[in-house]
Amino acid sequence: MSGEPPVGPGRDPEPHVLVVEDDGETRRLIVRLLRENGLRATGAHDGKEMWEALRHASVDLILLDVMLPGETGFDLCRNLRGRGVQVPIIMVTARGNEADRVRGLDIGADDYLPKPFSQRELLARARAVLRRSAPGAVDPAGVATPVRPGRMLTFAGWTLDTARRELMSPAGAVVELSGGEYDLLITLVEHPQRVLSRERLLELARNRVSVDPASDRSVDVQVSRLRRKLEPEEGSPTVIKTVRGAGYMFVPQVEPQ
Repeated sequence: MSGEPPVGPGRDPEPHVLVVEDDGETRRLIVRLLRENGLRATGAHDGKEMWEALRHASVDLILLDVMLPGETGFDLCRNLRGRGVQVPIIMVTARGNEADRVRGLDIGADDYLPKPFSQRELLARARAVLRRSAPGAVDPAGVATPVRPGRMLTFAGWTLDTARRELMSPAGAVVELSGGEYDLLITLVEHPQRVLSRERLLELARNRVSVDPASDRSVDVQVSRLRRKLEPEEGSPTVIKTVRGAGYMFVPQVEPQ
C-alpha cells in the first residue's frame, strides 16, 4: 500500500497510527518519523486505501490530510464519525485558517495540525491525543485522573461507562462521542458544580479539545456539540451551563456505580 505495508493487529503495545496523505514523499517521511519514535505506522494514499487499512488492522490514531484525491479529509472524517468509528483523528492541512479548524472540529476531528509543521510538533500532538484516548491515562505530572477506568458514572439519568468510553442516554441508547467530546465530558464530570474557565478546560483536557490553546471558540464548539447530545433543549441547557464572563459549569450530581 503506497510503499508502506500495513501492520496487522497483534499484541504489540505500540500505538498504531494511520497516515492518510496523497503526497508520497510527505507520507513516507511521516511514517518513518513515527516508526523511529516508537510508534507503529501505516500509510494510505486516499480514502479507498484508508478504509482498506481500517478493515485489516486495529488503528489507534488517524493523521488525515484534508486535500485528498476523491473524498476530501473533511468528507472522510464525517463518514468515519457517521459510521460510529471513534478512532481519534488529527486533521493535517495547509488550510490553517480558523474557519477550517472549526469545521474540522465540528465534524468530529480531535485536533488540527496546519502545514508546515515541525517534526517535534507532529510527535507532540500525536502523543497527546494517544495519551488522552488510552484507558487509564494520566496527566502530564503523572497524577492519575480522579475517575478510574472501568467505573460507571451516572448523572441526570445518563450513564458514562469509562471502560468502554460510552455514554448511555436515560432511554438506554448508546450515544456516540468523539475523542474530544469524551475528554471534555469526563473533565466536566470530574469537576461537577464548579465553574471552569475555557482556559482551565483546555488545561484539564490537555488541549485535546482545541488545536489552538488561545482559541476560546474551539472550546465553545465542543461544548455546543456535547449539548446537542445531552440537552433536551440546547437553548435552555440544564446539564452544561454557561456562566457569563466565567466559563462553564457541569450542573448535575455525579454518582459512581
